Amino acid sequence: MAREEPEKAADHLAGALAHAPALPEVHELLSRLAARPGGGLDLFQVGPHTSAGRLAARAHLLAAAGRPEDGLPLLTAASGHAPAADWAGVPWVAEPALGVRIEPGLLAQILMRLCTRVGEPAPPTLRPYLTVVRHAIAAYPEHAMLLGAGSALARRVGEHDLAVDWAARGARVRPSKLGEIWLGYAYRSAGRLPEALAALRRAVAHDPDDLSVYADIAGTLADNGRLEDALSWVDRALERDPEYDCAVHTAHRLRYRADGDLMHLVRLADYIRDHPDESHEHSDLGDCCRDTPWLGGAPAAAPLPRGHVASGAEPSDEAVRRLRQVAALSWSHPSAAYDAAVPLIMLTPGDLTALLAHPPADVAAAEIWACLGLLHHGTEEPWLDSARRRRLLELLDGGLDRVTEAALFAMIVAAWIDPAARDDVAGVVTARLSEVASRPGARSVAELALATPGLDRSTRQLAAAMTRVPVVPRPRGRNRLLLKWSFRQR
Repeated sequence: MAREEPEKAADHLAGALAHAPALPEVHELLSRLAARPGGGLDLFQVGPHTSAGRLAARAHLLAAAGRPEDGLPLLTAASGHAPAADWAGVPWVAEPALGVRIEPGLLAQILMRLCTRVGEPAPPTLRPYLTVVRHAIAAYPEHAMLLGAGSALARRVGEHDLAVDWAARGARVRPSKLGEIWLGYAYRSAGRLPEALAALRRAVAHDPDDLSVYADIAGTLADNGRLEDALSWVDRALERDPEYDCAVHTAHRLRYRADGDLMHLVRLADYIRDHPDESHEHSDLGDCCRDTPWLGGAPAAAPLPRGHVASGAEPSDEAVRRLRQVAALSWSHPSAAYDAAVPLIMLTPGDLTALLAHPPADVAAAEIWACLGLLHHGTEEPWLDSARRRRLLELLDGGLDRVTEAALFAMIVAAWIDPAARDDVAGVVTARLSEVASRPGARSVAELALATPGLDRSTRQLAAAMTRVPVVPRPRGRNRLLLKWSFRQR
């Protein structure tokens, strides 16, 4: 700024705001820009991909120019980008005049956009916006949309009584489906289940074809231990539309919770694969798989021995680099693990075999990801006659070690993503479980079996019984050396 380079100064200020939105020095410099002709607004143009720092800078300059109502939408957009940052902790947001000047319908829209970007509970940095709503409701006490949207923000920041009060006032002023939904959510967050269900049922009466409300009622009932009632609401929604995404996701999640049948999750994975656009906002499958061995990540039990693979070649630096990019100890669900391994298609099967033979010590679960990489080669071939199936079966021809474990998991993932592979993979897993049932380390295969689609009931029961045996910690000291020696003799 001292050298009269305002564009560069603006870039630095936007960057500084992104790191420290309430830093006094940044706001002092912004006030100097605001004193320029045009108020410095020309230095902070906004577009579809404007950074949060530039959005906030323009918002503050608009407020300095006497247009805080024009700055508020930009500031809430910055909060939507990074809710934990204190974007709104500035004096002009708390001014009572702002709530009066801004058009109440516009404020309601701003709040709804903000609430879709933040979770519940939301960070306390959003509380200044609640002050704006208080001032606006004082000026427009019977604006139903403002009352409802204000309720949505209030419950997110933990003001449950206020959320109920505002939503109830909005529903009385203008009875509607959306008003009852806001009221139902407010009651639910306040722990008032009967009132929440009553409000959501009234929302259904307003619009019997909005099946998302059926799913909300089902989820609310299930979360409060009424699983049978929840499933009846899901069934009502599916009777109206068997392909409706919210109902399908909720149905599979609740049925899995009810009976533990893995096929509910597999069918949900099939639905997601066939309906990617409708499913991208749902997390039901990942939520069900979380913390379950192999469904949501590699188990935390003591690892098996490294394993042996016939490959004289060392992995290239490029192969190791690509493996590092994708390798992790957890994934959302088996199909997501397959998708995460897509970059390994750039490596040849020989590269991936070399990684199996010489797994980098600093790469998490290297064998698992190398085998998932093999699964991506030759995907145009039908499973039973495919080279990828043959390679994985060859890797299974060995003892209980990390390579055979990884190869079996890759086959199971193939069954998750390809219905045509399920019977074959179930047979392979069943045979493998029977083969190793009495060996040390068989628990790993049992856990893998429980993640396998289409396994018959008796095999699943055997696997479940095997996983109930307590995990024996790996020996240490002298015993560990003896164990290492014994593996070398096999």
